[in-house]
Amino acid sequence: MATDAVNPIPRFPAGFLWGVSTSAHQIEGAADERGPSVWDEFTAEPGRVKDGSTAAVACDHYHRYREDVALLAGLGVNAYRFSVSWPRVTSPGGLDFYDRLVDELCAAGVRPVPTLFHWDLPASLDWLERDTASRFADHVSTVAERLNDRVAKWITLNEPAEHTLLGHALGVHAPGRRLLFDALPVAHHQLLAHGLAVRALRAAGATGIGIANSHGPTWPASADPADVAAAGFYDTLLNRLFAEPVLLGEYPDGLGESMPARDVTADLKVIAEPVDWYGVNYYAPTLVGAPLGTGTEFGGVPIPAELPFSVREITGRPKTDFGWPVVPEGLTELLCGFRERYGDRLPPIVITENGCSYEGLDDQDRIAYLDAHLRALHAALEAGVDVRGYFVWSLMDNFEWAEGYARRFGLVHVDYETLERVPKASYHWFRDVLRAQG
Repeated sequence: MATDAVNPIPRFPAGFLWGVSTSAHQIEGAADERGPSVWDEFTAEPGRVKDGSTAAVACDHYHRYREDVALLAGLGVNAYRFSVSWPRVTSPGGLDFYDRLVDELCAAGVRPVPTLFHWDLPASLDWLERDTASRFADHVSTVAERLNDRVAKWITLNEPAEHTLLGHALGVHAPGRRLLFDALPVAHHQLLAHGLAVRALRAAGATGIGIANSHGPTWPASADPADVAAAGFYDTLLNRLFAEPVLLGEYPDGLGESMPARDVTADLKVIAEPVDWYGVNYYAPTLVGAPLGTGTEFGGVPIPAELPFSVREITGRPKTDFGWPVVPEGLTELLCGFRERYGDRLPPIVITENGCSYEGLDDQDRIAYLDAHLRALHAALEAGVDVRGYFVWSLMDNFEWAEGYARRFGLVHVDYETLERVPKASYHWFRDVLRAQG
């Protein structure tokens, strides 16, 4: 499929990072060759995953990584964001796999961009415990010592907001706890782990350090003061709570008083260790209003009635197969809003995830989605936002957490019976976009 010659994607700056993303638990498989994670325990419980599946085999990337690196090379990306499984690193020979993967990427001319935590916490650990942050720093030191000579860009954590909310507050992801606001210690300990990881990476001589946080605009359901207040609270909880400790060294709106630390100010100095860039995972805005007295739902996730907000449906927009609204201009709004809010405290931005779930090999809806979001990203660049890279989620179809294998986000189709990989129309489209970028 050729890039639209009449209306091509605008040119991005020289040196722009073009990549795709995956995560270890979602693609690697080989579960019997690593230690157990909280996700292994979660998926073993009946009813936790919608199709009853597990990631024991997933895409078998652990054994097929050379084939997958060849797909990356054929795609023409200059970077690959993957994650390092903490339970695998603590298993005999586990770190050797990432050594081989990084060598294979470098040989193919693809820059390795490892994420050091993407939700697959070792089953013996718990983010409710402060010591887990220190244990994470030790893990980071171990990985950096082995890989730093070939890795120039690092990500500490992926989406601590979702891991806190879905895994510990609402209980729909591992480890399956439903603590509501009692999950705030999980947020603090992950943020502390990020700061300690930055220090560990610096001590190992690493550069190019960032974090991948999920963000999206929060829209009030109406101009009613109750809806505006609820949207402001939601925005603080899902956006500012995870950005401002890293960027500003402070918690928003007094939330620091709820954090489990003898000296929150001292912890914030660690959390705010300077990063070289800031990663943004963007999918859609959220429409938020005052509580309705009954529970609501967002992307298939139940929102309890006892929370001080309700999530409403965004209407009048196309929907992905996951039911998520397609709002590309929300990306421009988000990035320009971050620049306005944080000014010179905002480092260069990399879009570390952006993608959509659609069925089929001839995935024209995915092409339209990515095309529109790249144009929205370019509009943010033109508005003065310093954006340095863009990663599509995902290279291939994979285990989509509590959805199992029911959602397909990949540029490459995976047959879960044969594990055959087949590039979709979107793969060829993105390849042509990258060729046109030069």
